[in-house]
Amino acid sequence: MESLQQHPDQKRVALVIQYQGSRFHGWQRQPNQRTVQEDIETAIAQVLGYHTPIHGAGRTDAGVHAAAQVAHFDYVSPIPPQRWADILNHRLPEDILIRGSQGVPATWHARFSALWRRYRYSFYTDKCPNLFVKPFSWHYYYEPLNVELMQKALNPLLGKHHLAAFRRAGSHRHHSWVEVQDTQCYRQGPFIHLEIQANGFLYGMVRLLVGMLVEVGSGKRSLHNFTDIWQNQRRELVKYSAPAKGLCLLRVGYPDFPLSSHIWFDTQPLFCFRGYRENVRAVME
Repeated sequence: MESLQQHPDQKRVALVIQYQGSRFHGWQRQPNQRTVQEDIETAIAQVLGYHTPIHGAGRTDAGVHAAAQVAHFDYVSPIPPQRWADILNHRLPEDILIRGSQGVPATWHARFSALWRRYRYSFYTDKCPNLFVKPFSWHYYYEPLNVELMQKALNPLLGKHHLAAFRRAGSHRHHSWVEVQDTQCYRQGPFIHLEIQANGFLYGMVRLLVGMLVEVGSGKRSLHNFTDIWQNQRRELVKYSAPAKGLCLLRVGYPDFPLSSHIWFDTQPLFCFRGYRENVRAVME
């Protein structure tokens, strides 16, 4: 068969993908490990009869979820690009879902056309465990966390910084410069959510950052010490990585994304039980 790069009928399609990361060894294809990329590529090959690689906007680690990961692939077939979401959803396992698909120009790239990525990390702070939030949050109830202090620790990160202190070993990236565009730390009942948006992320960055923020929020580490460690690239002092299950790739931003915002913008529901319980009590009373 003529190579896709040279075929006059080649199409490029963008996908918005959700996955529950608990049973995956990350996004990127790896030998002898189940990955999101491999499962989707396998489903595409079942339809086309040949293998074509998919290219993701980012590589999530093992156990990390995605509410709106973005990827693209090239193919030669009469299948319209907008049909791929339904076609793949009939072949993919239950822990992967394609929310939408659309044709894009050959110059559009899921990774290189992206302007930013946004992650959310979720804590569940009620002492009583809850099965329904367990896969998507860090059950942290050991001591109170001061959300205001955690936000104050995040504020100096805004802008372009060398963040080698929040970079795990094993990364092939040749530098540690990151432009942080937005940070938010807020409480919703028994849940604390931390969101961070940047042009890109280092390997393991968010989980290392969250591990240190917990020390700030619990009063074990001062704001000054937190800032001093990352500004002076003291990687040896960053000891703890937060559990993967609390982390979710929330969305990816593009200057010309072809899919409507309701498909990709805010598709991870926010847990907030306390207000619901209060409303129920009021009705019962």
